[in-house]
Amino acid sequence: MSLASQAQAHLTVQAASVKLVLTHAMVSNMASSLVAKENHRIQSLTEAVSERVRGDAVAAGIGCSVETPQLSYPDLLDAFVRYARVHDLAVLDGESATVDIDRGLIEQIVFESGRPLIIVPPGIDTFACRRVMVAWDGSAPAARAVNDALPFLRAAEAVEIVSIAPPKTLARFVPGAELAPHLARHGVNVTVNAMSAEDDIATTLREQASLFRADLLVMGAFSHSLLREWVLGGVTQSLLKACPVPLYLSH
Repeated sequence: MSLASQAQAHLTVQAASVKLVLTHAMVSNMASSLVAKENHRIQSLTEAVSERVRGDAVAAGIGCSVETPQLSYPDLLDAFVRYARVHDLAVLDGESATVDIDRGLIEQIVFESGRPLIIVPPGIDTFACRRVMVAWDGSAPAARAVNDALPFLRAAEAVEIVSIAPPKTLARFVPGAELAPHLARHGVNVTVNAMSAEDDIATTLREQASLFRADLLVMGAFSHSLLREWVLGGVTQSLLKACPVPLYLSH
C-alpha cells in the first residue's frame, strides 16, 4: 500500500481463496454440506480482510479496488494472470510458507502475464527504493527486468549492477560495464560491481544486497523449458525463500 501511495497509483487487491471441491461423484449429502460450510467460512474471512483493506486505503487516500474471488486453483491462477496483464505491477507476499503454496502462481505471473512481479519478504511494511541492486548476466530476461524497473532505478539515490561470473572468466567478462552507460543516459546514478561467486550465486546476491544496504533487488527470470526448472529450483527458489529485501522479477 505504501508503494501505491508513493507512486500515486490505483491499487487493486485480490483477497482470493481456493474453492474446495469434492471430486468424487459418490459423496454423501453430509460431506457436501461440510464442504459448502467451509467454503462459506473462508469466503467470510476474505470479505473481512477486504473491508479492512478498503478502510486502510481510504485512510491513506489511495484509490483502491478489492475483489474476493473464490475459485478452483487452476481458475484462480488464470484470473491472477489476467489481472496482472492489465496492471503495471503485481505484488505478492514473500513469507516462506506462502511462497511454497504460491509457487505455481509466481511462475504463472512471471512467465505468462508479461508484467513484473515484486515478492515482499516478511518484516517489510514500507516500500523504499533509495538503493537498488541489479543482478545482471547480460541475458534477455535480465535486460527486460532492467527496462521494466527503470522508474525505480531513476528514482533511486544509488544503483549497483552486480555481475557474478566464474573466477576464471571474471577478469575478461564484465557484462555490467556495458549496461552502466545505458542506465547513466537515463539519469540513473549507477556503479558496477563485478564479483566472483565463491559460494552459490543466491548466497552471493543475498550477502551483497545486505552489504549494499539495498532496498530492492532486480533480476530477470528464464522461461526456456530446459532452464526454467533449474532456475526456479536454484537461484530464484533460494532467493524467494530467503531474500533480505523485496525481489523484483521480470521476464
